[in-house]
Amino acid sequence: MLVLVGIVALHITTIIMLLVATIDNAWWITDTVSTDLWGKWELTNSDWHYFNQRDSPEEFLQSVQATSVLACVFAILALFVFLAQLFTLPKGQRFTFTGILQLFACLCIMIAASIYTAELHTNETTGGYGHCYILAWISFVLSFILTIIYLVLRKKSE
Repeated sequence: MLVLVGIVALHITTIIMLLVATIDNAWWITDTVSTDLWGKWELTNSDWHYFNQRDSPEEFLQSVQATSVLACVFAILALFVFLAQLFTLPKGQRFTFTGILQLFACLCIMIAASIYTAELHTNETTGGYGHCYILAWISFVLSFILTIIYLVLRKKSE
């Protein structure tokens, strides 16, 4: 029982980190700019102003946006499926579908962070990656760990 509570807590933590990484505005930061997946905040006259991202390659940014949102959807769906499978499926069939959904979430956030790393802000000399970018990579690791846990649990329950 304690293992299941730990898994649910880890899963919820991963979902929260994915949501913060997708929504918050700190993927790329400088002293006067804070960029997220959806727009850019610029410091002008000690006030922050929001602008749409025009200087980023649109197809790459849209790919990062889409895969980040898909990672959140797959992770949330995996949690609900996990909870439903606990009570509905016999022991030998549990957690396979949950592991697959969690693997999709893991791959989506890896793709999003990889595209962001390879294609966006490559020519900028000032600034660096913000906490949302770091949270995305941590979420990838936690999602991968959850995928392995679900597959190991499936094997143990047979």
